[in-house]
Amino acid sequence: MPVDLPALVADLEAETADLLALVEPLAPDAWERDTPAEGWRIRDQIGHLAFFDDAVVSALVDQDGFRTAAAEVMGRGPDFPDQVAADVRHLPAEEVLTWFIGARRAVVDAFGPADPGARLPWYGPDMSAASSVTARLMETWAHGQDVADALGAERAPTGRLRHIAHLGVATRGHSYRLRRREAPDAAVRVELDAPDGEVWAWGDPGAPERVTGPAVDLCLVVTQRRHLDATALVATDGARDWLVIAQAFAGAPGPGRTP
Repeated sequence: MPVDLPALVADLEAETADLLALVEPLAPDAWERDTPAEGWRIRDQIGHLAFFDDAVVSALVDQDGFRTAAAEVMGRGPDFPDQVAADVRHLPAEEVLTWFIGARRAVVDAFGPADPGARLPWYGPDMSAASSVTARLMETWAHGQDVADALGAERAPTGRLRHIAHLGVATRGHSYRLRRREAPDAAVRVELDAPDGEVWAWGDPGAPERVTGPAVDLCLVVTQRRHLDATALVATDGARDWLVIAQAFAGAPGPGRTP
């Protein structure tokens, strides 16, 4: 996919607007509603996004400072995202919302004029600036899904899912490495039904392993918001081996969701 960083940042803004449409009208007590992520309430989902928005701006403008802070956070153990959520759980809902809005604005302002290929440190492998924005979009959509599920809200799929699907396919090897496994040599062809009726495809058309189905379902699987068996994806055995451990986000191996 060609890298147009301003367009990617605009997509991040649009995804942010969709999430804000869900949470801005909520009464303070609604922020305490449990989400499908065990132990996480709506407030934790938004606080998580705000914390890591601050972190990605630091990774862009102060790499040494970011590395120091990241080492301290990761030194708390593989469950550091849960500990970070607990750290800010005392904040009032209104303050969490204000924090997120400001932190996201800082991301947009900092990354809009950035070099798409600039290398940034992160909590896993270094990433380009473009990949960092894609990751923020993916996280916004994924945590937004938890919020939507908690509220019983339906979200219409958009073309922005292509960024998340692309990241999911690109991190296939990463998903195996997280679990100390060798990725199989067999290539995988991924063909997804886009929201507008087009087909998005990755990989060699002649690859022995295949994944087909709705783009939104692949995004739900690689962000670990749905178990593969709860989707309409169709996968050959080798591709299924990947999808049951697929993880497009950094950090320790995620627990996934039950079927």
